[in-house]
Amino acid sequence: MTRPIQQVIRFLYPASLQGQMFILVFLVVFGALFVSGAIFTTFIGNLSKAEIGRRALDIGHTVAMMPLVHTVLKKGNDPQGELAQLAGQVRKRTGAQFVVIADRGSRRFSHPDPEKIGKRFVGGDETAALDQGKAYVSEAVGTLGPSLRSIVPVFNERDKVIGFVSVGYLQTKVLETVKDHQREPATLIFMLFVVVLLGATGIARYVKKQTLGLEPREISALYLERQAILESIRDGIIAVGEQQDIRLINPAALEFCGFESDKNIIGKSVNEVFGTSDFKGLLHPHPQESFCEVIVDGQALLLTSVPIKDHGRVQGMVASFRRLEDFHRLQAKLRQTQQFSEMLRVQAHEYSNKLHTLAGLLQMAAYQEALELVSRESSGLQSLIQFLNRAVPHPGLAAIIMGKYNRALEMKVDFLLNPDSTMVQIPEAYDQDKLVSILGNLLDNALEAALDGCRPACIQLFMTDMGHDLIFEVEDSGPGVSIELQEKIFSKGYSSKKFKGLKGDFHGVGLYLVDRLLTDLNGQLTVSTGDLGGALFTLSLPKHPDKKG
Repeated sequence: MTRPIQQVIRFLYPASLQGQMFILVFLVVFGALFVSGAIFTTFIGNLSKAEIGRRALDIGHTVAMMPLVHTVLKKGNDPQGELAQLAGQVRKRTGAQFVVIADRGSRRFSHPDPEKIGKRFVGGDETAALDQGKAYVSEAVGTLGPSLRSIVPVFNERDKVIGFVSVGYLQTKVLETVKDHQREPATLIFMLFVVVLLGATGIARYVKKQTLGLEPREISALYLERQAILESIRDGIIAVGEQQDIRLINPAALEFCGFESDKNIIGKSVNEVFGTSDFKGLLHPHPQESFCEVIVDGQALLLTSVPIKDHGRVQGMVASFRRLEDFHRLQAKLRQTQQFSEMLRVQAHEYSNKLHTLAGLLQMAAYQEALELVSRESSGLQSLIQFLNRAVPHPGLAAIIMGKYNRALEMKVDFLLNPDSTMVQIPEAYDQDKLVSILGNLLDNALEAALDGCRPACIQLFMTDMGHDLIFEVEDSGPGVSIELQEKIFSKGYSSKKFKGLKGDFHGVGLYLVDRLLTDLNGQLTVSTGDLGGALFTLSLPKHPDKKG
């Protein structure tokens, strides 16, 4: 007894994917055929019934328009039985079970049973035709039994109802006609059942081919490999379905959110999992991809959300995020590289101009002027290099100052470096990338502001490492910063500069980045008016940021 049961189980639930697909497709399609067949046969029945009703209505309209019917109904009597003869002829030619003509008082002038002529019409469904002049199909029980019949009013020349015509088919005959029409769909459904057997076999083989011959256990192995890939990604990833249910969350996201495992998270709603977290307001599917900076539970993140679409319909979203400080670290390194590249470009451009000037002086035999030009340029640059080697023995910081000095030459802005400046005592563990980024942005801001002022363009840099802090003062001859704007200039996107030839995306980013980096270094930045008449930015950075209270 046990063995037959096992054979039945193996048949209903085979081990191979092809066998499982065959059983599944067969059951699904067979069920669909059974349901659709029942619906289709019911539809055919209703359609056939409606067609019989329309036929009865058409016959009723035809009889109601005959002159003989009008003449007899106006007289109110039919001693010759002309209407009975007419109704009998119509009934034989159309196949109707009865054709009844009655006056406004429902008195019959025709009926298949002659004894019923002259008696009142039975059924009670002629009221709407007599009172409202409507033509319709109804089901009622008459003297011949249950029937499907039409009621058509007869009008005189003044459009007043003087009687009605009823053409009907007995329900038994209607059911026979409906069954005749349903035999063809039943045969078709049986043929489709045979096609299902063949189709299920073909689909099973096709699925087996599409999965490259993989069995369920092999597919599960691929799923585990996918999980391993997600675990190796350092960005946090959260996938949300259309109904705000969490479908996927990788280990990086679990660690950031403080969850130990995803077992109690997958399948739950966002509101349930992130009830008190800022993530709740960020994990909503929307039709557009977004890339933005957000503050989540007190931490700055770089968030990317991508909608999951199927034929243009949003069915969820995937959000990936990582800490903004990681991005800023990469941004600082890239910025430093760009600054070095800018310094080399400016130097190449400036020395190209000097070489052209020198070549012109030599061609004009102005040897003394050429010698003075070479000496002046050599002594000026050499003195700056010697000063930086002595006062700023840090390659990154010295390079940014050198690069901005050469850029100032190209922009025709005087760059004054206070000779009392010194920046030697920078701790080895200090984050010099952030320091270089802050100073570079302040110098860029000063150069642009100096060009906007009404005074000769000039900037000045002073720095000192005396005491417990690193002090930098960047001053320009520009229009300065009013008290009302001193808070706004550090907002992202705000800019009072009038750039020419640059895209708007570069505006309002420098001082915003300075403000973010100052927070990381526990530094302070004040804005006032300097001796040059413009803005004076005083930067104070503790040598040991982690020890500053």
